[in-house]
Amino acid sequence: MKPVTVSTLREMKRRGEKIACLTAYDYSFASLLDRAGVDMVMVGDSLGMVMQGHDTTLPVSVADMVYHSRCVARGVDRALIITDMPFMSYQESPQHACASAGRLMQKGGAQVVKLEGGEPMAASVRFLVERGIPVCAHLGLTPQSVHQLGGYRVQGREANAAERIRRDAKVMQDAGASLLVLEAVPSELAKTITLDLEIPTIGIGAGPDCDGQVLVLHDMLGLYPRPSPKFSKNFMQGAASPEAAVQAYIAAVKSGAFPGPEHGFHTT
Repeated sequence: MKPVTVSTLREMKRRGEKIACLTAYDYSFASLLDRAGVDMVMVGDSLGMVMQGHDTTLPVSVADMVYHSRCVARGVDRALIITDMPFMSYQESPQHACASAGRLMQKGGAQVVKLEGGEPMAASVRFLVERGIPVCAHLGLTPQSVHQLGGYRVQGREANAAERIRRDAKVMQDAGASLLVLEAVPSELAKTITLDLEIPTIGIGAGPDCDGQVLVLHDMLGLYPRPSPKFSKNFMQGAASPEAAVQAYIAAVKSGAFPGPEHGFHTT
C-alpha cells in the first residue's frame, strides 16, 4: 500500500473516511501498528509519563524525542509519523522551533512535527511551513501547559473559551498547519471546528465528529499502571493479542463506533 501523506489525510477528510492514529515509542510496537493498518503513528511526548514514569510531559527533551522517533521510524513503512516537539523546544522563537524541528526530522525520521498552542504560535507554524516542515497543531487541553491550566481539565466549556479555541483553529490553518489535534474539548465544539476547517481534525476526548481519533497506546492496551482518562478505552479486553486489540481499535474508529457517548464531554 502507498505511504500515507498529509495529502492522503486531506483526501480522507474530503471522502468522509475516518483517520486512525495511535502513539508509539519503540520499533516493535511501531511495526505492530503499521502492520495492523493505522494511518498515523504519533511519537508523543506522553512518553514522559508512560515510558519514563514522570507525572507530566514537561521533563521530556528533544534528545528523548529524537531517540524514540528514530526507533519508531525503523518500524514504519506506510503510516505517517508525527513527532511531538517537547516543552521549551519551540516557544522561544520561530528560529528555535525550526532548529528543533530540523533535528526531529533529520535525526528522528519525523515526517510531521506537532506543537501546542494557538495564535501565539502562528508565526512559528508559518516559519516552519515556509521551510518545508509540515506541522500538526494541538489545541484544547495542551499538556505542556498543565500548570497554567490548573490540571488536566476539559477546555472550551465556557462560551469565551470555546470562541478562543475556534479562532485559534482557524489561525493555525491559515498559518499552514496540515492537521489539528483537539484534546479534551466538548464534542459540540469539536464538531463545529471540524466542519469549519479544510484540514483534518484528530480528536482525543473530543467526541465522534472529528475526522480522526488518537489514543495513547499504553492506555488502549491497558498497560499504563495509573488511571487512564475517561476518553480512553481498553481494547485489550476480549482481544486475543495486542495486534488484535489495535485492529479492533482501527475498525471501531473507521466505523464510528469509537468514541462512544461515554468517552466525550459536553458544554453543560
